[in-house]
Amino acid sequence: MADTFSPEKRSWLMGRVHAENTQPEIAVRRIIHALGYRFRLHRRDLPGVPDIVFPGRRKVIFVHGCFWHQHPCKRGHRIPTSHQDYWIPKLARNVDRDRKNRRRLRTMGWKTLVIWECQIRAFRVDRLGERISAFLESE
Repeated sequence: MADTFSPEKRSWLMGRVHAENTQPEIAVRRIIHALGYRFRLHRRDLPGVPDIVFPGRRKVIFVHGCFWHQHPCKRGHRIPTSHQDYWIPKLARNVDRDRKNRRRLRTMGWKTLVIWECQIRAFRVDRLGERISAFLESE
């Protein structure tokens, strides 16, 4: 199946994809802030540059896009139909890099929580807030 967009339109769309300050990430930050927690963003000195960092608690939250990090949901299982020789290895590298970064953080004494894009859309705000609070208050 061919791409439904022209190469120019696809290039423009892909150029709009950002790694930081995405809509799902901002939604999670609003929930955390409303719960009264304070945090730092995108600490480049930590493996994987976590989206949200709680230095005093030694905890981090990653907000992952389902497609880019290959979540096993409907949205995450989509594989582009064109240029699969590029996309399949690239997405596999993303998953492998995520696993290695979480492992490195654990060995450094940090605890991690991954929140998936589909969970932000599917959960009620209070349920997601409860999950985040439980993570932050746990030992």
